[in-house]
Amino acid sequence: MAKEIYGNLKGIRNSVIEELKTFYDLRLEFGQLVTAELGARMADVTDFINREVSVYISRSGQVLAVAVGDDQSVELPPIEGRRGSSRLSGVRCVHTHPNGNPALSGVDISALKNNRFDAMVAIGVAAPDFTQSTLTFGMITGIDQNEQYTVECYGPATLEQAEGIFFPNLAAMVERILDKQSGSASLAQGTERAILVGMEYGGSNTLWTAEDSLEELKQLADTAGAEVVQKFLQKRPKPDPAFFIGRGKVQELALYVQQENIDLCIFDDELSPAQQRNIEQAMGVRVLDRTALILDIFAQRARTNEGKLQVELAQLQYILPRIMGKGLSLSRLGGGIGTRGPGETKLEVDRRRIRDRIAYIKDCIGKVKSVRSLHRAGRAKANVPTVSLVGYTNAGKSTLLNTLTNSDIYAQDQLFATLDPTTRQLDLPNKQQAILTDTVGFIQRLPHQLVAAFQSTLEEVVEADVLLHVIDVSHELYKEQAASVYQVLDELGAKDKTIITVYNKIDKLPLDSALPARLAKEENSICISAKAGINLDALLELIAENLQMKSVEESFLIPYSDSAAVSRLHEAGTVLEQEYLAEGTLLKVRLEAEQVSEFEKYIKH
Repeated sequence: MAKEIYGNLKGIRNSVIEELKTFYDLRLEFGQLVTAELGARMADVTDFINREVSVYISRSGQVLAVAVGDDQSVELPPIEGRRGSSRLSGVRCVHTHPNGNPALSGVDISALKNNRFDAMVAIGVAAPDFTQSTLTFGMITGIDQNEQYTVECYGPATLEQAEGIFFPNLAAMVERILDKQSGSASLAQGTERAILVGMEYGGSNTLWTAEDSLEELKQLADTAGAEVVQKFLQKRPKPDPAFFIGRGKVQELALYVQQENIDLCIFDDELSPAQQRNIEQAMGVRVLDRTALILDIFAQRARTNEGKLQVELAQLQYILPRIMGKGLSLSRLGGGIGTRGPGETKLEVDRRRIRDRIAYIKDCIGKVKSVRSLHRAGRAKANVPTVSLVGYTNAGKSTLLNTLTNSDIYAQDQLFATLDPTTRQLDLPNKQQAILTDTVGFIQRLPHQLVAAFQSTLEEVVEADVLLHVIDVSHELYKEQAASVYQVLDELGAKDKTIITVYNKIDKLPLDSALPARLAKEENSICISAKAGINLDALLELIAENLQMKSVEESFLIPYSDSAAVSRLHEAGTVLEQEYLAEGTLLKVRLEAEQVSEFEKYIKH
């Protein structure tokens, strides 16, 4: 191709023009936004002639045109880009600012929109060491309500940092967003294509293998609505502080993401803000970690006002250290997994407003907590025992509640199918009534933000008289799942409560399995099938037996001279019968077993 130099060449030496022509011989490696060499050479020429220099580069890394302007602007050469409002031109413009300021001007942004460049890159020339020049770049990131292109600018970054940006993925991602916003049928209803990344490293004390954990991450991604294209497992002695799985592996995945048209990369571990930012810059697609994925699922599942508040609180606490300095990240563009929920409108506000919002939500949840405390106090005064269902997500808690109480709450074979706690009346074989509460499911490495946010809900577990620990015995990792539940109960301070171990889904076991018979011999445990209705009567008997150990019915004869004891009995328990005799007041009371000793001298034998 002819090495033509466009623009205003008046007064420029032939040696400079020849130097500019050599830019055509430079070939950027696939994926590079700009090279440090090209940026420094452009800055050198700009400093010498005090004029802007522009280079137009294709996505393949080929230099298509070189142009020179005056000290304020540059003439655009005729560059043929791709057509279609949902497509970028396939060309990016890299130009210099002689004044050293790398910020994009109004003219730069107008040219970006009018030509639909993949990116507009501005290099602020730093003399005399041109390698220290910095740059910013702008990209079209969507279409607003007035059908005008929106632009976001990123940077500043050093030339060396810019080399690490895997640019084609960013451009492809923007085009998918434009395709959705312009109503393209091909992507309007499409699911997000995701890859999963796990890492096995030394020092892990978990019972789960990295493969097991990655498989569970796939279930979480499926629940969130993603299409999992591939899973990757990396082995390292320890996580890389900058890229978690290492720069080389990230670059390898960046190529895979480009080839397979991937929208999302999900990591099985919690990433630091810096790691997430570095990986997004290198890969050019949105990056989520396990915590963000679980938060997204919770955001989809929350139905009640309290649930939405709790999810928003957890989201904001997770976002707070990540909201500043996201740099070149495009992770919030276009919505999708990891961007949903009541907290999504707050993602771009500053730290102060987020902290204010967190304080407000905590106050609201505190009021809900007070209401819950009143309800619990009322039940305690009426001496109505409470039973809470706890267990790993998808263990069958909601199905069991529906079966035992003839309810119809949402229950599906998926992770975190129900989020908001549900309370129903439970009728026991001994004619006693109890309150049965279904709580949020647990999972290994349950995000600490969720445990903190759902404190008021999880207090139902702490205050319950008996816990039903529901275990999916058909799952090959049921022991590890049970251990994860006990770990969360320990964090809540509820591990020492009365626990009935309920081994559920025995109908899924082979007919000749000896496991149910062996598990049934364990203390305070039972094997059932909530869906098939197997052994539920025995479960109710076991619940009643455990509750009877918690409360008793006694008759007390209180002399009229000690009428204060009558008041104390009314406060301590439920008075079932009251009769006035010659020697005093006879009361039949149901109360906690440990409270009987306080009134022992009044017991009527």
